[in-house]
Amino acid sequence: MERLVVVGNGMAGARTVEEILERGGGDRFTITMFGAEPYGNYNRILLSNVLSGVEDEAGIFLNSLAWYAENGIELRAGVRVDRVDRFARTVHADDGSVTPYDKLIIATGSVPFVPPIDGMHHPRRGYHQGVFTFRTIDDARGMIRYARDHERAVVIGGGLLGLEAARGLQRHGVAVTLVHAASHLMNAQLDGQGGAILRRSVEQLGIAVEVDVKTTAVLGKEKVTGVGFADGRTLACDMVVVAAGIRPNTELAQRSGLPVERAIVVDDHLRVLDEPDIYAVGECVQHRGQTYGLVAPLWEQARVLADQITGRDRTAAYHGSRTATKLKVAGVDVAAMGIIAPERDDDESVVFAEPRRGIYKSVIIRDDRLVGATLLGDVSKVGFLMQAFDRGLPLPEERVRLLFDLGGPPAEVSVAELDDGAQVCNCNGVSKGTLVQAVRGGARTVAGVMDTTRAGKGCGSCRSLVTQIVEWAAGGDVEEDPSANWYVPGVPLDKPALMAAIRAQGLKSVSAVFDALAGGGEDVRSKMGLVSLLRMMWGDEYEDERGARFINDRVHANIQRDGTFSVVPQMKGGVTTPAQLRRIADVAERYRVPMVKLTGGQRIDLLGIPKEDLPKVWADLDMPSGYAYGKSMRTVKTCVGSEFCRFGVGDSTALGIAIESRFQGLESPGKMKLAVTGCPRNCAEAYVKDLGAVAIDGGRWEIYVGGAAGAHVRKGDLLATVDTPEEVIRLTGRFLQYYREGANWLERTYAFVPRIGIERLRELLVEDREGIAEGLDERMEAAVGAYRDPWKEGADPATPGQFRPALPLLPLPRVPVRSTPPAAASSAPVTAVGSAVAGPVVAGPVVAGSVAAGSAVVGPVVAGDGDR
Repeated sequence: MERLVVVGNGMAGARTVEEILERGGGDRFTITMFGAEPYGNYNRILLSNVLSGVEDEAGIFLNSLAWYAENGIELRAGVRVDRVDRFARTVHADDGSVTPYDKLIIATGSVPFVPPIDGMHHPRRGYHQGVFTFRTIDDARGMIRYARDHERAVVIGGGLLGLEAARGLQRHGVAVTLVHAASHLMNAQLDGQGGAILRRSVEQLGIAVEVDVKTTAVLGKEKVTGVGFADGRTLACDMVVVAAGIRPNTELAQRSGLPVERAIVVDDHLRVLDEPDIYAVGECVQHRGQTYGLVAPLWEQARVLADQITGRDRTAAYHGSRTATKLKVAGVDVAAMGIIAPERDDDESVVFAEPRRGIYKSVIIRDDRLVGATLLGDVSKVGFLMQAFDRGLPLPEERVRLLFDLGGPPAEVSVAELDDGAQVCNCNGVSKGTLVQAVRGGARTVAGVMDTTRAGKGCGSCRSLVTQIVEWAAGGDVEEDPSANWYVPGVPLDKPALMAAIRAQGLKSVSAVFDALAGGGEDVRSKMGLVSLLRMMWGDEYEDERGARFINDRVHANIQRDGTFSVVPQMKGGVTTPAQLRRIADVAERYRVPMVKLTGGQRIDLLGIPKEDLPKVWADLDMPSGYAYGKSMRTVKTCVGSEFCRFGVGDSTALGIAIESRFQGLESPGKMKLAVTGCPRNCAEAYVKDLGAVAIDGGRWEIYVGGAAGAHVRKGDLLATVDTPEEVIRLTGRFLQYYREGANWLERTYAFVPRIGIERLRELLVEDREGIAEGLDERMEAAVGAYRDPWKEGADPATPGQFRPALPLLPLPRVPVRSTPPAAASSAPVTAVGSAVAGPVVAGPVVAGSVAAGSAVVGPVVAGDGDR
């Protein structure tokens, strides 16, 4: 057998070996692979998901260590090749080994580009403490560890990698400033207008952006304290991430005397020039003067090289790639292909821009062919545009149809016409044909096809197209995905089975659930739902783990777009006192709170509080938490009721206060907002709450459930009419407990009630036909008895430094200091930090020049919509 040696175990090297094995290469070659990292092959594109917490490390590995053994491959993981002796036909590694070869493939990939910046390196430790590049899984691990105990980061580089690094760091509670030397973000893929709109979208996420800025120095002796710019300004930070692009890794080739220009020079067969048995593939390759950093060209190269090296098709040739990509960058959909701006006088172009919505579209046409397109924020037309770009499809005479559907063909026709070789998933290089083969091979669910092919496992932007293709290939006969019924994605059980297993095995912590029910593998997307469930089930017996909680729950406050927090003290039933108002005003003045706002839940929201001030703010307020940050019972809105209102027929205020006092802070699958109104005029909007009580003539009360008045609008269903406030409280508790035990994670009552059916709820909760009411009442009583206010009971920091002060931000235009008063603050945001995997942070805008702290409140409280 011939000896095949592959130097490089990254995406290109491993994919080439996969293609060789598919062509029977395992019977022809003994294969040895060298990888500088001590791991199997993983998807480097998904490192941003690991950094942000959206994906576990295990989820990005493409080939486990066992895969190499199963395929007879000797993997030399963690071993770096120093040089190739072309004449002796041997490979020399840093462990002293010498490995002979008959065929050699070099797939050394790329290395981070690190600009010449003073202070970047330490004479003994390599990079300065707090300085990171973002290229490997070890880089991601180091950044995650460091971010846990640090406050401010500067990311150098405004391309794809820099944007993803900035967004990932946000999710660890770090205030991020993105610094880019070019005039606009993603300048390799977008023109100036598109880059400006992307910047606006990124800043709305809370990432501060500086363009046209050259970083010249990293400040600090033993650890990072800031960065310096060419214009003389400095920016305080305690972490620097260099994501300024990549360069082909040609060091081995240069030492070995192989032809190198920008990268390793190869011919159309991916053979290194003048070397008949040495090949190169991937980002380290220069072909016809071009280098490629996207996945699709790497896969094309791997197929050609596998055909050549196995002899399956000696005519196979690589002619270069027309680069097109569709990704989600920092949460923003981006698609780009071809040129980014007209290059000739006769080039046609159509541009549509809607900056407020973050949408930008452009197409460039030359000689009636699509030669370039950019889509930002709305990529609905990307399927047709990619086909037109790759295959030269005829273009509509009305060029605007390239950007908008104006009575165009249905999606099914577009999917049917899509070429089998068309790339659907850019992150993992999956074509339409591969998806169709998976369906024909027996995968009958969308999730099954995604697991088989890895499509949709990256940024997620292709999932809708994957679904369309699977449905088309299956002729509409797609089976329901079993995981759709799992309570959380990382534990393969629906809610009743999960709760039964937790009770049977006495699992009282998130890690215990993962160990017992998920094979020990942790899933970050599942943690928040499991915390809520375990707290509901065990009360005081629940074993808290800091690693299972997200930022809002760790600091008991709602994080905002700029990285500061919102504090909402409890005001039961919307009733307050002059002393409370005075205390709130004093706190707002003392801590220079930028905005004091009345909420839709009849409370006062203090916005813009830095994390380090939270313990002091709560101590000075000396008020209970309003739980504006949690999936819990939040507030009970009330009207004036019968005590003062001349129309009131029931004491709604007293009942609302009683309900809020009893059920405050109760964990639930989704947030719960309640209301009590003193007459059918419904001033407290009880008909559109998760639960609402309405007083009617005769001293009676109607109880409505499943209402909503947010993104969904639904009038609640009448559950029961009762005679006393005590019965309202009893049925309220019973309904809330049934909802807590029976609803899916994040399922609000407006979806839960129609799913169960109001008639069925009456049978169970009011008529007690199945004898479950007493148990629900008892479990609710236990939950109420286990309640502890997180701040009133004392909230010591969970870890040292959790609430320590952030580093000061030195003067820098467009990046305001968080403690700056509203009148002096810039309108640009500082940062935003979202919670990991659990969905987007819900936060209102921070408006400069907001309500002055300490302003007197006279007359009735007029609340804004959507209590936090």
